[in-house]
Amino acid sequence: MSELLRFSAHTLQEIALGIMALVYTTRVVWFLRFKAGKERQPPTGHPSTTPRKGILFSWGIIAMPWAMESSRKNFFLWTQFVLFHLGVVAAIGLSFVIPYGPSLLELPGVVPVLQFFIGAACLVGLLRIFRRMGNKHMRAISSPDDHFSLLLLTVWFAFAFLAVPNSTANGEWHLLTYFILTAFFLIYVPFSKISHYLYYPFTRYYMGKTFGRRGVFPFERGRPGTAPSGQPEPAVVQQTSTEQAKA
Repeated sequence: MSELLRFSAHTLQEIALGIMALVYTTRVVWFLRFKAGKERQPPTGHPSTTPRKGILFSWGIIAMPWAMESSRKNFFLWTQFVLFHLGVVAAIGLSFVIPYGPSLLELPGVVPVLQFFIGAACLVGLLRIFRRMGNKHMRAISSPDDHFSLLLLTVWFAFAFLAVPNSTANGEWHLLTYFILTAFFLIYVPFSKISHYLYYPFTRYYMGKTFGRRGVFPFERGRPGTAPSGQPEPAVVQQTSTEQAKA
């Protein structure tokens, strides 16, 4: 390992991680200083639906494609989403394994598994690029950050795929490029749309708490007064509104 590669795999990654942690910590401290809105509506809905259950359901709904209409109708897109993010986890994990635990890559099956998920994520990235550029509706809502992030992520996956075996037999260019791109992303992500995952636990917490209190989360399927989608039937909504008006 050359000194440049050693610097890129260790010092550069540590500096980038430090900057990322600092920016994220600042953001979390900033938005936690705002007071959350208080509930003005009394608890409604079936007693089996509580704020706590709503929070857990809201956090886990991303892994339940049957619970979301968009996923049920576009299961292939949900599968792409899963593969893409598993590839992100594998590629980020690789940046720790190579410098700090390279022996793990010598275990049977580790290299093929990592290359499968990272390679699948790269293919999904290509599909998303074509979809974002070829679909007029996607083009209309896409910003330069969307195009840049997706293109660079896809390139990063390609070099991560090549870096998995951690071999320098044909040179260090692929490992060096992978670590430089990883460091760039660690610094760039907190300032881009990719940082949306930072807010996921917080936004889903408040959403689940509110809808759980109102008897919406989790969906109560098969209970009288609910439609197949888990939403109140129109007649029930109308009757409830009428009763509230009388009250």
